[in-house]
Amino acid sequence: MGQRLSGGRSCLDVPGRLLPQPPPSPTPVRRKLALLFAMLCVWLYMFLYSCAGSCAAAPGLLLLGSGSRAAHAPPALAAGPDGTAPRLPFPAAPATPPAAGQEPAEGAASQEEPSPEAPDPPSSISSFFSGSGSKQLPQAIIIGVKKGGTRALLEFLRVHPDVRAVGAEPHFFDRSYDKGLAWYRDLMPRTLDGQITMEKTPSYFVTREAPARISAMSKDTKLIVVVRDPVTRAISDYTQTLSKRPDIPTFESLTFKNRSTGLIDTSWSAIQIGIYAKHLEHWLRHFPLGQMLFVSGERLISDPAGELGRVQDFLGLKRIITDKHFYFNKTKGFPCLKKAEGSSKPHCLGKTKGRTHPDIDRDVVRRLRDFYRPFNLKFYQMTGQDFGWD
Repeated sequence: MGQRLSGGRSCLDVPGRLLPQPPPSPTPVRRKLALLFAMLCVWLYMFLYSCAGSCAAAPGLLLLGSGSRAAHAPPALAAGPDGTAPRLPFPAAPATPPAAGQEPAEGAASQEEPSPEAPDPPSSISSFFSGSGSKQLPQAIIIGVKKGGTRALLEFLRVHPDVRAVGAEPHFFDRSYDKGLAWYRDLMPRTLDGQITMEKTPSYFVTREAPARISAMSKDTKLIVVVRDPVTRAISDYTQTLSKRPDIPTFESLTFKNRSTGLIDTSWSAIQIGIYAKHLEHWLRHFPLGQMLFVSGERLISDPAGELGRVQDFLGLKRIITDKHFYFNKTKGFPCLKKAEGSSKPHCLGKTKGRTHPDIDRDVVRRLRDFYRPFNLKFYQMTGQDFGWD
């Protein structure tokens, strides 16, 4: 250190300009640009994450493509723009006991559908981005009838990318009305703009309180009724009960109050459900006929694409479900889907569907047809459709 450099200067005396200089501090503009870029990256990541959630909310989009969605007005009680639940225009009515004659007699089958599962809690990302969809009250309901083909119709409809439906039967308007519309809404799947929320509970059609309750929710609700030859429907109803309770009386003994006089026991629910004209009268007091669609259970088997075309038109949807989606299963005796919702594999209804009916005395079948004939004719007149059951 004591040595001198040429020129008589110490090494410590070297000018500062000859030493390495620290890098200049970034300007404020650069700092702002870097911060803006970081925020953009975070926003892009959250946006892509939200889009992934939207696809999961509508699995049909992955199967068939989005298609063109028909404009569909939200229900009267749809959530507000801030996502909060609306105020109900009427208080939730307390549970009411079944009307006279609604209690099924011995041998009547209960709905075989399981109770609705608890709804999935919304994720924080889904709540932050409205693009992931929201839960709406149903704009369309399959209200009946039991053993008419309602499960098949719902499974077929769920192939459509613009239909979102509850899998299990909610039974809100007949069994759980006291729980309120907020509870009912929470059972529904999340939907995007242009998608339709649906549910199906076949027992609504024969529940006296159901028409007024659905009308109170929304007078614009579209109603779908799947009907079937009432004699065949009654036998199918009995077959379902027999599979659960092999010790029940015979179909013949349950059909008549008195076999010798031929008086039909209309208190037995298997018989009562098939008096369609009687039940329809209650619905027409609250809904215009144009707001109801009657689907033939027989044509749903022989021409599923044709019936689904009518349903899609009724719901204001593009006709996406066509012949290419079905194949006929000879073993089960009814059509199945080539690809189910969210799957690339063929799908048929479960083993509880398509049971073999027991042999019924021909005289009993003839008497039942005579009994139903005037009710069928009245039903044809009321709906403007001849279902060909006679």
